[in-house]
Amino acid sequence: MGEIREPLRELTECGLPQALEVMGERWSFMILRAGFNGLHHFEEFLTELGIARNILSNRLAKLVEHGILARKPMAEDRRKIEYRLTDKGLDLLPAMIALRQWGQKYGGEVFENPVLVDERDRLPIGPVSILSHDGRILGPKDLALIDRAQCGIRADGSKAEGGKAALKLEIVKRPGPREVA
Repeated sequence: MGEIREPLRELTECGLPQALEVMGERWSFMILRAGFNGLHHFEEFLTELGIARNILSNRLAKLVEHGILARKPMAEDRRKIEYRLTDKGLDLLPAMIALRQWGQKYGGEVFENPVLVDERDRLPIGPVSILSHDGRILGPKDLALIDRAQCGIRADGSKAEGGKAALKLEIVKRPGPREVA
């Protein structure tokens, strides 16, 4: 997949190990899925997921610690706590959908109901894809790993012209978790 390989032993040079540290087990994904389905309260998660109380408490705390969920007392009863997806949590939606689609494709016959649809047309969504900077759908043969300093330099040496998003290469850290309404 390109001219160079990732340093596979270096866990700090890749976002995947960092993501797996936070989300790398079943219950975290199931809690996230429940959050996307509108659950906000400990007892709702407990009842709907059939998860043990201590495991749920541990996973919620970890998701809050990593800024994926925000923990907030309810306005009408400050003793009750709500868990809401943050922007960081909402950014996991494409990964969740990609995993769901992969499971449907390779996990055997799944008769999905309800169906995830595009709100405007109410038709099932298409497969999650890897897109180039200009929106082209990319496959495995279209991908390459290169040194950061070579970004925008084509294999023939010519320079690619991209939009602002394509040329922005620095890592952007978001400020602390912001709650999503």
